[in-house]
Amino acid sequence: MLNFFKKVLSPFARLKSTLGRAVTALFSKGKDDAAYDDLERLLYEADLGAELAAQLVADLRKKDPEDPVSFLKARLLALFPPPSQHPVHSPHIVLVVGVNGSGKTTTLAKLASKYHAEGKKVLLAAADTFRAAAIEQLETWALKIGVDLIKGQPKSDPSAVAYDAISAALARKADIVFIDTAGRLQTKTDLMHELSKIRRVIQKLAPSAPHETLLVLDATIGQNAIDQAKVFHQFTPITGIVLTKLDGSAKGGIAAALQQQLKIPILWAGLGESEADLVPFNAQDYVNALFQ
Repeated sequence: MLNFFKKVLSPFARLKSTLGRAVTALFSKGKDDAAYDDLERLLYEADLGAELAAQLVADLRKKDPEDPVSFLKARLLALFPPPSQHPVHSPHIVLVVGVNGSGKTTTLAKLASKYHAEGKKVLLAAADTFRAAAIEQLETWALKIGVDLIKGQPKSDPSAVAYDAISAALARKADIVFIDTAGRLQTKTDLMHELSKIRRVIQKLAPSAPHETLLVLDATIGQNAIDQAKVFHQFTPITGIVLTKLDGSAKGGIAAALQQQLKIPILWAGLGESEADLVPFNAQDYVNALFQ
């Protein structure tokens, strides 16, 4: 009974995948070549990607376990590293990146709210100066949460805003700084270079900054998320991923595909609209939900 309630209360239970039931039904008819071919298709369609799907099927053929679902779950769980802690700096500077529409600014605000609720002194930097709406959105969040915001004029230099924010954080003894950035498309190299410039500018005040660089990815875009992550990682090394809109994905396997290809830890998962729906990523809960 306890395990039942734990499953129901897990936020990952909102992931809409039915992969476990599909695999069980598939192998209830026997383990012939057609079944393995169908399994590879199922895994691919669940956004695990062609490479990982083929690898899992090959492993399953070789081992021929009695319980294919448990075997696949264990294989996927092994892709995720154990949680690790970043050294804490004062102020702890977090650069938040991602394309428009991924939920980047909202995710940043939810993280700020969580740390503020823990008693941390939080400062936000509205360095997405390309869109006036982004500055207004972050300003609204800052007022709602009750934290300081550093902003510039629309179209002003994002690096200057970031620099001013770090200066303010040092003067006000802030514990953590979140720097919002423009929703940069991976095809726009000039904007990616601007992101690199922000890093260089803030390092004039805090040589080890940014202490974390979080990439916000939309789970519903599937394998395109991997392409985005690769390009962002090239221009500004990513230390962690926030995977949003997992509740809106009937697939969900993209988390495993990201881990297999990039080995960048997934730190947070977005499973709804409210602040409480941004939760620490738990690999065991995720894999269990994927194979419902």
